[in-house]
Amino acid sequence: MSFGGRLPYKWVVASVFVIAMFMDTMDVTVVNVALPTIGRQLHAGTSSIEWVVLGYVLSLALWIPASGWIGDRIGTKKVFLFALASFTAASMACGQARTLHQLVAFRVLQGVGGGMLTPMGTAMLFRAFEPHERAKASTVLLVPTVLAPAIGPIIGGILIESLSWRWIFYINLPAGVLGLLIGIRGLREHAEPSAGRFDVPGFVLSGAGLALLLYALSEGPLQGWRSTGVLGSAVLGATAFALLVIVELRTPEPMLDLRLYRDRMFRSASLVLMMMFGGFIGVLFLLPLLLQGDGLFRLSPLQSGLVTFPQAVGMIVSSQIVGRLYHRIGPRRLIIGGAVSFAVISCGFLRVGLGTSLWWVRAILFARGVSMAFAFIPIQAASYSNIRSADTGRASALFSTQRQVAAALGVALSATVLISRTTALTAHATGPTALANAQVAAFHDAFAAAIVVAFAAGLVGLLIRDSDAAASMRAPVVAEDLGPAVIE
Repeated sequence: MSFGGRLPYKWVVASVFVIAMFMDTMDVTVVNVALPTIGRQLHAGTSSIEWVVLGYVLSLALWIPASGWIGDRIGTKKVFLFALASFTAASMACGQARTLHQLVAFRVLQGVGGGMLTPMGTAMLFRAFEPHERAKASTVLLVPTVLAPAIGPIIGGILIESLSWRWIFYINLPAGVLGLLIGIRGLREHAEPSAGRFDVPGFVLSGAGLALLLYALSEGPLQGWRSTGVLGSAVLGATAFALLVIVELRTPEPMLDLRLYRDRMFRSASLVLMMMFGGFIGVLFLLPLLLQGDGLFRLSPLQSGLVTFPQAVGMIVSSQIVGRLYHRIGPRRLIIGGAVSFAVISCGFLRVGLGTSLWWVRAILFARGVSMAFAFIPIQAASYSNIRSADTGRASALFSTQRQVAAALGVALSATVLISRTTALTAHATGPTALANAQVAAFHDAFAAAIVVAFAAGLVGLLIRDSDAAASMRAPVVAEDLGPAVIE
């Protein structure tokens, strides 16, 4: 079998990782678009259909923290290929589901693969690229991160309108098979002799704590933060995390190596990432509600996806510039400038109202995309500057866990503000125009909350020190690659 010419190993890793990340990330947005249709065809109510998403999220919570140790112990190639194969097979099973219970069960299986794909792929990518090439590697990470959420609603709308909701899962099959073929032939095995024994207390506490916390954040805006289920889950999740910190700091080979936070660069970049990603996902959650259904513009999922697509275009275009500037300017100024400009540009959403042109929305999103690359690429490139190769797997597990929590926090904050302000502002609105204006004002308040989080990311960026990222800032040099991958 031939895949073409001989590729340097780092680009084989990048190719497989982009395929897997794109498939995994797009799956989330496509499923969200299809939920109403799935609910109608499987005769499920709103409270039941949400488990199609929750089942996947809770499964992720169990496997993301454990992925670093599993990869170090068994080998990153084996684990990555297992994750990709299980995600692909579970996608096929989801498309075949005949009842809601079957679909939720298969989504849980999807989460097993999805939970390990990103940490394993990130670890392989950052081991394949030298520290001074991390900015280039980060531009690779950026493509699926921003392109998949932008394309997801478009593809989802086309498939649902033209074929069936089942095709939102079947579409994963060709990408999954392609990734497996390249990965089997081209990836190299890497395991760490110092992985140690399986950390059972760490596995239980991290999985339970993250799952309970994500459940509380997902259900809080819907059930109310004072409801017994939400409050109980939040308290139990926080308790599990507190115990996790105590246990992991006393364990020689922990599941989640919290000692990595002793590195100032990793710690500071993690804080910026959580705030920046939370603000990004918060707005990403609000936009479809604003544009679709009973929202302000009443667009179809396909039309909504086409409106939001310029954000991905702006981010991909500017990523080429940021990759070159990183070595000369350093992460500190790029991160602060990117986060602050992202927040300032996002203020444009506060001017969106009845009768606003969609081109104004597209312009804001394109400019946001341009500014986002200036923050996200330096964060990714600098985070692992001082992380040893032996610790890369567990560092990527920590990073992925943080991003999952940040996304949940961003959505929970935006949803809570939107629901509470909509209730308050529409309570005394009389007439269609007054009601519409009240709904617009509620969206403005929710956007403002996400914008505040983005401004906070810029302030936290002041903690970044370029000297801490020296290893990733060295000028690129002509160096011998690890050798071509045998995929001829």
